[in-house]
Amino acid sequence: MPKTSARLLAILSLLQTRRDWSGEDLAARLNVSARTVRRDVDRLRELGYPIITFKGPDGGYRLDAGSRMPPLLFDDDQAVALAVALQTATASGAGIGEAAARALTTVRQVMPARLRHRIDALQVTAVERSAIPAGPRVDIGVLTALGAVVHAREVLRFDYAAASPPDTDDDGVPAPPRRVEPHHLVTWGGLWYLVAWDLDRGDWRTFRADRITPRTPTGPRFTPRELPGGDVAAYVAGRFRGSSSGSGSGGSGDWPCRGEVILGLPAAAVSPYIRDAVVEALGPDRCRLVLGSWSWAGLAAAVGRFDADIEVVGPAELKAAFAHLARRYANAAEV
Repeated sequence: MPKTSARLLAILSLLQTRRDWSGEDLAARLNVSARTVRRDVDRLRELGYPIITFKGPDGGYRLDAGSRMPPLLFDDDQAVALAVALQTATASGAGIGEAAARALTTVRQVMPARLRHRIDALQVTAVERSAIPAGPRVDIGVLTALGAVVHAREVLRFDYAAASPPDTDDDGVPAPPRRVEPHHLVTWGGLWYLVAWDLDRGDWRTFRADRITPRTPTGPRFTPRELPGGDVAAYVAGRFRGSSSGSGSGGSGDWPCRGEVILGLPAAAVSPYIRDAVVEALGPDRCRLVLGSWSWAGLAAAVGRFDADIEVVGPAELKAAFAHLARRYANAAEV
């Protein structure tokens, strides 16, 4: 039979994996009697954990929300995962770097020595992707407000600051607040976005969270609509690949321009630097690359960054883009 402290930790872990547990199921998982489970649950309640008993044919237990935060217990893997998450929080774009650092210090102080040694040896430096310009951090209060309306399914009114020009109408008057049905709060490339149905435009939109200033009160509750494609990750990725111009159909998720080339480089040297592309090895020093971009010139430039011979397989628009860039680069070299 495991020691009492180990059983208490095991019960807490099990109660967090699903909503309801019968006393018999807990006893079977811990290899103890139902009476022992009842005593252990009473001990946890004395420590401040809000475990409630529900009635039924077998009876059981449920971990409920309390009025205060009781002592937190983590197993070894959970503690390491928490420390890694807190160390990488600075790259989340949520503006919680300082709070995450303080939380990590607090958690570390109550860890046993064996876990402190593991955490101290696992120092992670979060580096944001250089391809994405550093933008303003999102106020944590804004993220909390957006998350609340998404969860409550309430219409949101907010002011939206455009990057440029100022968000005004033809008379120089500030634009009216946007009205949306908020569906998802997502993060992409270090920035936060709200995916919502725009009530005034009758279409799906994605809004930068750092440009949103929520207004109160919120609007009435709404019935969630079906997102195009049904998958928020695929939808957002498709929008940033340029496949959707804002229509409710959501597009197919492809780039508007797509081409195929053969590079004089091994596939292993190309694949780490390509996103949303297909790299196929053709030999030790050659590979086939199929990728897309916003424009043919942009596609040719993306391929040209590799220091290797290039053979264009197609289409003709990509060959023309290479010729156009070649003339432009030649003119630049003569200046």
